[in-house]
Amino acid sequence: MPTKAIGVFDIYDDSFLHLVSTEATLRRLHTGLAWAEGPAYFPALRTLIFSDIPENCMLRYDECNGQTSVFRSPSSNANGNTVDRQGRLVTCEHQTRRVTRTEHDGTITVLADRTETNKRFNSPNDIVVRSDGSIWFTDPTYGIDSDYEGDQGESEIGGNHVYCLKDGKLHVVAKDFQQPNGLAFSPDERRLYIADTGKSHRPNDGPAHIRVFNVGDDCISLTGGEVFAECRDGFFDGFRLDTTGNIWTSAGEGVECYDGNTGTLLGRIRVPEIVANVCFGGGVKRNVLYICATTSLYAIRLAVNGCKTF
Repeated sequence: MPTKAIGVFDIYDDSFLHLVSTEATLRRLHTGLAWAEGPAYFPALRTLIFSDIPENCMLRYDECNGQTSVFRSPSSNANGNTVDRQGRLVTCEHQTRRVTRTEHDGTITVLADRTETNKRFNSPNDIVVRSDGSIWFTDPTYGIDSDYEGDQGESEIGGNHVYCLKDGKLHVVAKDFQQPNGLAFSPDERRLYIADTGKSHRPNDGPAHIRVFNVGDDCISLTGGEVFAECRDGFFDGFRLDTTGNIWTSAGEGVECYDGNTGTLLGRIRVPEIVANVCFGGGVKRNVLYICATTSLYAIRLAVNGCKTF
């Protein structure tokens, strides 16, 4: 139980009070969505791109005028998005079972649509780009389980893996997940955090946690994989880190903040809908947390800065 509640914040550790402004309010920026996901922030444009998976479209929120408009429709049931170090949009597509990059001229490049054994992915879900340009993504079955978030189909792989695409070569970096989901690197990129939402398919004994891995000297191999934190409410889906290494993660009807070293729950932002994913924005300060939560896009200004990932 939290030690205190102030505004929309539940305080579990007093250190959380240094990460937020208790006077900050949670703002609903847009609503009317089916399942909001995959926020990615473009600082030069002061723009957030995010997905509505079931509605098969991507949207654009403009920080300067507060307007939301359609960015891409159809979107191939796009889910996770990120920005690479050249400022290009990189996207996980459920329907086409692939990872793509939107070039500066608007053309779309397919980065990966099959494994090294020429089998189609399940439905690439969430994605991050490391500073060396390597692209890391998870591949659960949510997009092929039914027609709701993609096209129903069979897994050609027979497993749900985590991949790294580096220098044009695809590597399987983790095979022991039930449903790998959100992922993010620590600020120094020596650790990789990955969520497993296997409880969605095995409610009695499936995982609902975040695991932490050490990244090898080759910048590809992973070791460790211990459970970092167990979700108390719903699932850990998408998450991001601030510059000090704290993890801000979706957790049922809220966003929870964990110490990135100890896994200690520091605090929680209460949100009136189930949260899917988060992203830092707000210009060069990166101190606005955008929250994709079921039917709506929310935002709240924090007292910390998001880890720079672009």
